[in-house]
Amino acid sequence: MIYEVAELYIKPESHAAFQAAVAEAVPVFKNATGCLSMRLDRDIEVPDTYHLVVGWQTIEHHTADFRGSQGFLAWRGLVGSHFALPPKVEHFETVVSGF
Repeated sequence: MIYEVAELYIKPESHAAFQAAVAEAVPVFKNATGCLSMRLDRDIEVPDTYHLVVGWQTIEHHTADFRGSQGFLAWRGLVGSHFALPPKVEHFETVVSGF
């Protein structure tokens, strides 16, 4: 499994609406091919910053299948207006599982 970590910078006045939009988008991710999990975390020190963490079976499930899907368009339609800056997206794999 790989993890997509999207750092999202949200307009200060949009926090409640953005969080509601992400909650509305949960079924989009749940139905996406190869998607295993998703969560949204908010930065405590920098509250306009969030991390969307999505577990994918393979990187291609995210970069090819999801990004080329109607689900991606639905996702961006729900949350895109709340972005203060373009998202920063990176992919990670677990190399040590502690506990």
